[in-house]
Amino acid sequence: MIALITGASSGIGRDMARTLSKYGYDLIITARNRAKLDELKEELESENDIKVDVMPRDLGREEECISLYNEVKEKYNSVDILINNAGFGLCGEFTETDLNMELSMIDTNIKAMHILTKKFLKDMVEKDKGKILNVASIAGFMPGPLMATYYASKSYVLRLTQSIQEELRRKKSNVKISALCPGPVNTNFNNVANVRFAMDGFSSQYIANYTIKKLLRNKSILVPGFKIKMVRIFSKMLPDSFLARFCYNIQERKIKE
Repeated sequence: MIALITGASSGIGRDMARTLSKYGYDLIITARNRAKLDELKEELESENDIKVDVMPRDLGREEECISLYNEVKEKYNSVDILINNAGFGLCGEFTETDLNMELSMIDTNIKAMHILTKKFLKDMVEKDKGKILNVASIAGFMPGPLMATYYASKSYVLRLTQSIQEELRRKKSNVKISALCPGPVNTNFNNVANVRFAMDGFSSQYIANYTIKKLLRNKSILVPGFKIKMVRIFSKMLPDSFLARFCYNIQERKIKE
C-alpha cells in the first residue's frame, strides 16, 4: 500500500505521514522544502518498516503538478491514497492584500488540488479502487471577509469534492473521495496567514490521527471537534449575510498587529 501526501514537510501533512506510516503504508511525500522532507523520510524509515520516496515540488506551478503525477505514474503506476494537503492562507482587507500572494494561493489551494485529483482519480476509477482526501476547512462552509480568497479557495475544495462524491456514488464506484474540514489547528499556517485564532486549536497530530481513522472508514466529510461540528450546523441554519458579519468580527479580532 502506498500513499502520496502533498504539503508533507510540516503541520497536518507531516503528521498524516507519521500516522499512515504506523498503518504500514509506504509513502511518497512532496513539498518545496527538500531538507525537511529528507528529515521526515529518515525519521519514518527508522521507526517503521516502510519506504519513503521524497519528491520535492512547488505545487503552485502547474508544470510541477504534472511532473509529480508523471513521476509517480512511471515509478508506481498508481497510489492507494492521495492526500491533497498543500495550501496556505492570507488575512486582510481584499483591497489591501497582495495580489501575487493571492494568485499563488489560488494556484496552490485550488489549481494543484484540481490537477492532482483529476489525474489520480481517473487512474483510480479505471482500477475501481483508491481513496482521495482533499484538505478543505470549516471556512469552506461560509463567507470569510478579511480572509476572502482563502475562504473562497476552501469552498472550491469542498464543493468539488462533494460533487465528485455524487458522481462516484452514481457509478457505484469503489473509489472514495473525502474532504477534511478542520477549524483552527496549531501549525505554521497561522504565521503565514498572519492571524491569531480566538479559539484554541487542536494539535496537528490529533487532526492527523482523527483524519486517517475516518478516511480508512470511508467517511465523506470529516469535521474534527464538537465545537467545529456545531459551527457547521449553524452555518447551514443562519443567513449568509449574518455569517459574513459574524466572520468579519471574528477575523478582525484575530489579525495580528
